[in-house]
Amino acid sequence: MIKNLLRGLSALSLALAPLLSAPAAHAVPTAEVTMLADAVGLVEVTEEDRTGYNRSKFKHWNSGADKSDGCNTRNEVLIAEAVVGPTVEAGCKLTGGTWMSYYDGQEVTSAGALDIDHMVPLAEAWDSGASGWTAARREAYANDQGAHGSLVAVTARTNRSKADQDPADWMPPSPDAECRYVAEWVSTKLRWQLTADDRELEALKVYADGPCENTIIRYTPAA
Repeated sequence: MIKNLLRGLSALSLALAPLLSAPAAHAVPTAEVTMLADAVGLVEVTEEDRTGYNRSKFKHWNSGADKSDGCNTRNEVLIAEAVVGPTVEAGCKLTGGTWMSYYDGQEVTSAGALDIDHMVPLAEAWDSGASGWTAARREAYANDQGAHGSLVAVTARTNRSKADQDPADWMPPSPDAECRYVAEWVSTKLRWQLTADDRELEALKVYADGPCENTIIRYTPAA
């Protein structure tokens, strides 16, 4: 009887072993919260390299976070960021609505007057590590709605003024936007494990050690 019991326990142990040893499936990355200065110190510094860059290597806009709503990423961001929601018509055509472009503090009442800015521009992302990614990861980056600040609705004028420049060469024209902008830039770099060059890092430190020293950032590493 004892031998039979031991055999039963042994069989049960073998059956449970894969369950006990298997890693958790689809683990959710842990959100990180830190002061801006500490976050800047976490960004790896390397030389930038734009060899081989082409905007078409970042597929966008795709069908968005909600594949069933008929809206692409651009329109989903517009809907999410509206301070007065637009009417969503057939084909995800947006009419009405009001937005606040935080880069320049301008109120906008036409979706067509807005661009969706990649906080860290696609060319800058390529320079900073995305050149080594798969096409699927670059598409995920270009359509990232998983973090506040990765994509932002702003006036076309400010987005095109910014182009592919980093904070060493361009900052939002509204002084009130500076700390938020630097925080979202750094959090995006950390979220996607992108690097910075020397001039960019020094510019970030100026804000982190000065007017934005009390800024807290939150970021979640991209899956």
